[in-house]
Amino acid sequence: MSKRALVLIGVLAALAVGLGAFGAHGLKNQLAGGLITVDQLNGFDTGVKYQMYHTLAMLVVYLLSQKKENRFFKLSWYFFLIGILLFSGSLYFLTTRNLYNADFLKVLGPVTPIGGLFFLLGWIMFIPAAYSKEKED
Repeated sequence: MSKRALVLIGVLAALAVGLGAFGAHGLKNQLAGGLITVDQLNGFDTGVKYQMYHTLAMLVVYLLSQKKENRFFKLSWYFFLIGILLFSGSLYFLTTRNLYNADFLKVLGPVTPIGGLFFLLGWIMFIPAAYSKEKED
């Protein structure tokens, strides 16, 4: 895996921290005005948490691949990335759609579980990675 992977990990982690702060301060202030509900705020927070969890998982995969590079670690890394984009990304748009009058974004509802499936696939790739014989020092 390249150093660009580390840069992307840093960007994703920084975005998770920034979005977490936005949710905790900016979105929480919108509760009183009715532009966001408690459920939407909780959904946004779930997106942030899963983004950070899986960004850290991407870091672990990157570090493990330095010792034992194999296609399963690469698949895991990419599955986590796709999961973040689909799962967390769709939650961010779904939960904040009232703020910018974008009710049409409800169509993203089915995208969230597809992102969750990619998270599962990323974790499942750890199993064959443990048994792979590729580049082991």
